[in-house]
Amino acid sequence: MIDQRKEPVEVCPGVFQIPAQRPSCHVYLIVGTDKIVMIDSGIDASFGDLRDALSDIGFTPADVDLVVNTHEHFDHIGGNKYFYRTAIIAAGRLAAAKITEKDAYVTMYSSFSADYRYTKPHLWFENGAFIDLENAKLEVIDTPGHTSGCICVYEGYNKLLFSGDTVFAHGTLSAIAPSGSAGDYVHSMDVLNTKKIERLFPGHGSLSQTPSEDIERASKNARTRLHEMKTGDTWSESTPLDESGQ
Repeated sequence: MIDQRKEPVEVCPGVFQIPAQRPSCHVYLIVGTDKIVMIDSGIDASFGDLRDALSDIGFTPADVDLVVNTHEHFDHIGGNKYFYRTAIIAAGRLAAAKITEKDAYVTMYSSFSADYRYTKPHLWFENGAFIDLENAKLEVIDTPGHTSGCICVYEGYNKLLFSGDTVFAHGTLSAIAPSGSAGDYVHSMDVLNTKKIERLFPGHGSLSQTPSEDIERASKNARTRLHEMKTGDTWSESTPLDESGQ
C-alpha cells in the first residue's frame, strides 16, 4: 500500500527531494543551468505522485533530461518507462546489463508484480563518468556491495552524495542482495571515505546530519559485516534496511 504523498523539499539550492512512498525510494531532482537530472524513478505505481511532485516544483516529466538509476532494483527503476521517450535513462554498466536482460531475480521483479517494459537504460555509465550541468558537476562512482551494479553520484562543487541504497544515515548499510558482496562493500566504503561529503542524500530513510561521521562508521560496519560473514557470526554492527527503507 502506498502512503499519502509527501511534499517535495528543496534540500539545498537547486536540489529537491521527492520523499518515498512505500515501497518506493526517494527521488532527487537536480536542476542544472540547462539540463535537469533525476536520481532514480521509484516504482511505476507511484508515478502519479512523482508527476504531482514535479508539478509542485514547477516542472513536468517531459522537462527531465536525464534519469540516473543508482542500481537495478525494482523500486529504483520502475518509473523509467514514464521518461523513456523524453529523457535519457542511465545506470552503471553492471546494473544496466541486468535491467536490459530483464534479470527478474536480481532486479526483484520476480517477487513484485509490475510492468517491466521500457525500463532499460539508454546510457551505460563507467566508473568516473562526469555529467556537467555548469552549476553542478556530477561524478559517477562505482560502489558495489548491496548489488554489483550500485553507483553513487557525487556533486563536487557542493560536496553532495546521492547514495541510493549503498549507505544510509547513521552509517547503516543495506542488505547484501543477490549479486552483492560484503568484500565489495568494504572497498566501496573506503572509496567514499576519500571524498569530502557535506550532505548525504540516501535512497531511503532520513537525511544524514553527520555525513563524514556516517561514512566513517559505514566503513567500519562493512569490515565488521565481512568478518562476521566469514566466521558465520550474526551481523550486529548495523541494521540493514529492507527495500522499503525500514
